[in-house]
Amino acid sequence: MNKITILFICFISLSISKINAQRDVIQYHLDEDAKIIYWGYYLGINKKDFKISYTQPDTFVQVESSYGFNVGLIGGWNLNKNVSLRIEPGLSSNTKTLFFTNIAGGELENTRKIGATYLHAPLLLKLHTDRIGNLRPYVIGGVSYDYNFSSNQNNPDDNSSGEFRMKSSNFGYELGLGIDIYLPYFIFSPSIRGAFAINNELVRDVDPNSQWTKPIDYFGTRGFFINLAFH
Repeated sequence: MNKITILFICFISLSISKINAQRDVIQYHLDEDAKIIYWGYYLGINKKDFKISYTQPDTFVQVESSYGFNVGLIGGWNLNKNVSLRIEPGLSSNTKTLFFTNIAGGELENTRKIGATYLHAPLLLKLHTDRIGNLRPYVIGGVSYDYNFSSNQNNPDDNSSGEFRMKSSNFGYELGLGIDIYLPYFIFSPSIRGAFAINNELVRDVDPNSQWTKPIDYFGTRGFFINLAFH
């Protein structure tokens, strides 16, 4: 398990362990709980790679991922005291490197670096517990649309010219958990999410027998986000 994920889970566990001690303290932002519509913003980090399946029983692509950033806005609609509907449009940036183990040669032949900046627009359902003191754990999940600003989908050049192509419009789903922490001046809401592509993001090479794309059956983004939200 990723070290950052472990630290986040420890943080959530420590916060929940203090719930009983929170019962008699002053509760902040009771007026915010009564609002039907609320707004906020978030920033955070992500680490993404790809889920890849093949037409042959072997692994042809190794993925080297790196950390990126997330930033965006939050619009929420409280359906009742325990359920809210949220939209969180924002930007997500990340870089990955692909190594094609089935291809001999130098970097031009067997290595592809993929830098991508996405418009990430998830529609999420947030289910949270009753408020206890100034803490409120929750789970969150839903579907998302991603537009890849760095997409080279319409580039006539393909891997034979060093261009690994991916689709510009993609759909996915995400699941996560977090906790609302009511502080004197704002509500701090850290969460961790898993994100998974639904559609195949690969644009195949012109040559149907391409050694880069023919062995690949499915190619889709997956990863995790840690978001720090404020509202």
